[in-house]
Amino acid sequence: MHFLSEVKEGLIIAFRAIRANKMRSVLTTLGIIIGIVSVTMMATAIEGVDRAFEKSASAFGSKVLYIQKFPWVQHDDWWKYRNRRDMKLEYAVAISQQATLVDAVAPSAVTMKDSRFGSRTMLGTFITGTTHHYQEASGTTIEDGRFFSQEESDGGRPVCIIGANVAETLFPSIDPIDQTIKVGGFPYKVLAVLEKQGGMFGTFTADNRIFVPINSFINQFGSRRGVLISARVAAGADIEEAKEELRGIMRKLRHLTPGQEDDFNINEQEMLTQIFGAITAVIAGIGFFITGLSLFVGGIGIMNIMYVSVTERTKEIGIRKAIGARRRTILMQFLVEAASICLIGGLIGLAIAYPLSLIADQLIPTAMPVSVVAIALFVSLLVGVISGFLPAYKASKLDPVDALRYE
Repeated sequence: MHFLSEVKEGLIIAFRAIRANKMRSVLTTLGIIIGIVSVTMMATAIEGVDRAFEKSASAFGSKVLYIQKFPWVQHDDWWKYRNRRDMKLEYAVAISQQATLVDAVAPSAVTMKDSRFGSRTMLGTFITGTTHHYQEASGTTIEDGRFFSQEESDGGRPVCIIGANVAETLFPSIDPIDQTIKVGGFPYKVLAVLEKQGGMFGTFTADNRIFVPINSFINQFGSRRGVLISARVAAGADIEEAKEELRGIMRKLRHLTPGQEDDFNINEQEMLTQIFGAITAVIAGIGFFITGLSLFVGGIGIMNIMYVSVTERTKEIGIRKAIGARRRTILMQFLVEAASICLIGGLIGLAIAYPLSLIADQLIPTAMPVSVVAIALFVSLLVGVISGFLPAYKASKLDPVDALRYE
């Protein structure tokens, strides 16, 4: 209780001192305000980008493996991967027959063609030829309609599934289901619209794609295309074990000897997550170092002003000590004052940072959760306590007789 009463008394004295020196207090808090705005903006940007990435990466499916010619993350010469043998559609059939740790397998081949409906055109649409297993194997979600059936897939029927951006571009005001669009000049009936994925990967998601049966794709656009095979790991199966099983099957299908290295890659969402995590860690480290410097400068300013304040109030300190104030009480008084100045600066910094984050959200994704607010206020208090400690300690050590004589 005695400690709380000292804190309360310290707050009263602190706010009285702040009111008495308004301009000095404003200039003192300016460094803290700039530092807190910088820290908060950096934290909100990192938090927002992290959330956007997680949403984007989820489009690839956390339990989906992608077997293809190229790795998603290249560390070697690009030509090494370019010169690998192409993947074949037959691999998907062999994998679905031999693999025990995956429960859905679908091949897909991609080309770019213009798509049209009436007078509306979407240039350079990604056309993906696949099978009826694609929805399960890739984890995509249908918003309206249905995926094509096995009969439609095997028969190469002129039907298609369109992504959210394709639907918005070609059908801004009408329901696209059962409408017929021209894909590369060929008519296709729309069976479904996929749920919008959005996020940071843009054209790599299903939003800008049109999915058609693989046999129709081959008939209309040719068979000399790179193939990607999606395989969903079965429920309860370990993803690393599934990767090893798929690797063994692929090596056998590609007729690789034990001494030969893999001429294919098995990619997964986790690869993107690791790379992105490493990049954001570096950016965050540099960003927080720079913003930390501004807080350091702000802290030096607080320390300077607190030394001035101690000097100005030397006689007051002497009087308080003479009537029985303990060293701890004097120390607490100046620490609370320094912390109060910094906390006010932190609150003002947050009030500035929040609207700025809303403006920044138009350019990059941002998010200001409660944790960021709490960290900003904690940093403000910490800077205040650290900056005010030496001046407060000096004040608490003053001899009351010398302090009373001070002019």
